[in-house]
Parts: sequence; C-alpha cells; structure tokens
Amino acid sequence: MTLHIGLTGGIGAGKSTVAAQLAQLGAVVIDADRISRELMTPGSPVLEQVAQAFGREILDERGALDRPALAERVFGDEDARQRLNGIVHPAVREEAARQREAAAQRPGFAGVIVEDIPLLVETGQADRFDGILVVTAEEPERVRRLVESRGMEERDARARIAAQATDAERAAVATWTVDNSGTPEQTRTQVDRIWGDWQEKLGRADG
Repeated sequence: MTLHIGLTGGIGAGKSTVAAQLAQLGAVVIDADRISRELMTPGSPVLEQVAQAFGREILDERGALDRPALAERVFGDEDARQRLNGIVHPAVREEAARQREAAAQRPGFAGVIVEDIPLLVETGQADRFDGILVVTAEEPERVRRLVESRGMEERDARARIAAQATDAERAAVATWTVDNSGTPEQTRTQVDRIWGDWQEKLGRADG
C-alpha cells in the first residue's frame, strides 16, 4: 500500500520546513514549485506557451523567465492568473505523476508520497489524495518571516497572504494540521506524531 498525502499551507507558514522533516523520516516529497520552475527553463515547451500567452517581454535577454515581470502581469488579475494556471498546472501534474510512479519503484520505499502543493486548496485538488496535511502559523508570524527572510515589504506580504486561500478554507480540507508558529522542536514533535499515524495506517493495511 502507498499513502498519497497532499501537503499545503499559506505563504510564510513554513511548509518547506515540514516537507524537509517528512523527507528525513522517509517520505518521498514531490515539490510542485520545484517542478514548475524546472518546466519553465529556457526553451521549454511550457515556457514557450506562457510567452505566447503573455508576451515575449516576460522573458529576459537570455530567454529565461523574468519572474517579476510575469508576476506583475498576473497578480491581481484573476483572468490572467487562470490562463497561466491553465498552462502550467496540467504540466506540473503530469510530471508529478511520473515522479510518483518512479518513487514507488525505489528500493527501500517507505510507502509515503507527499505532494507539496502551495495552491492545493485554490486549485481544488484535495479529493485526489488519501489525506491532506496543512501547515499553519499565525498571520503576524507569517508576515514577519516574509519580511525578514524574503525581504518583502509588509504591505506586499499581507497582499500575498490575502490573495491565497483563507485559514478556514484550508482547515475545511485538512486531515492533519501542524502548527508551525513555535520552535522547530515543537514542529518536529507534531510531524513525528503524524508520521507515526501514517505508519500505523500502512501497517494495518499490510496486515
């Protein structure tokens, strides 16, 4: 048996921290953001489709994606965001499926595949997983992290948070929740407990 888990959380909640801890425990983590970046390398079919949709000015002189230019085009424009998602998301899901199949064949596979998807709720993907793990943190802490670690202006950080799903919307699909507002040790304790729950599920299924 394989457990297929969706991992999500709002910007600044610390989802990458939880993903790294799960990987240390033995989960195969498939990172949707990383796949998206790899699919947007110069010369790729996906990047070419995006350039056709939004104009060559979203590319720099080397033909690479100018992310700030693209973000300026789509942020706050729902139609533009939907067009971009319609190009990128199907390609990301196709590559994620390929990675899932490969992961299940690896020697020593621990039976858990975690797909790290920032916009899981916004894109309506909850139903395709065995369960959803949501990482949370209080909004003031998220803003602080975005300002201090990513160099955002506070206004921009709050706008990015507001543009995503609400905490209530994520809670509505959550099977498990990790509160990442505290220390790394407190987060790890919660992750360990959830990992134990998953191992129990796998054990009962195998038995």
